[in-house]
Amino acid sequence: MRQEQGLNGLIQSYSGRLTAKNLADLLLEDLEHCHCLIFGRTEDEVAVELAELKIIPGSLYYEMFDQRIEFTVAGEIENNQFVPLTYKVQGNKFGFYGRCSTIPRVCGVDLYLNQSYTQKVGDMIRQNFSVSVKKLFKTLS
Repeated sequence: MRQEQGLNGLIQSYSGRLTAKNLADLLLEDLEHCHCLIFGRTEDEVAVELAELKIIPGSLYYEMFDQRIEFTVAGEIENNQFVPLTYKVQGNKFGFYGRCSTIPRVCGVDLYLNQSYTQKVGDMIRQNFSVSVKKLFKTLS
């Protein structure tokens, strides 16, 4: 299941009353240059980086009605010797990670790598992400 990290560090420097909109602004600034790493594992359970995806400029936005931040990352497959199993999205302070798969509707996986993941070295991958500001704000209250 997806796990968030660094939220307390992100809001630590904020002074004043924190609202969902303020939290969204902090997250937007923090995720502006984020990246996503996709990992596989060797037989000895050693993590191996398969791809690094960087945020597509202009794709980061806040959907005020649903209180969520959405963005798209893209990059090339660097290694295809292992099956993608985990991912990590990291901003300056805030990030999240979890399990992934190239097979849709796999139980216990929170990120389906869409058809852009071809498992061919050099091919481009695109992946969309969403961060629920509403959910994160509730965890802080």
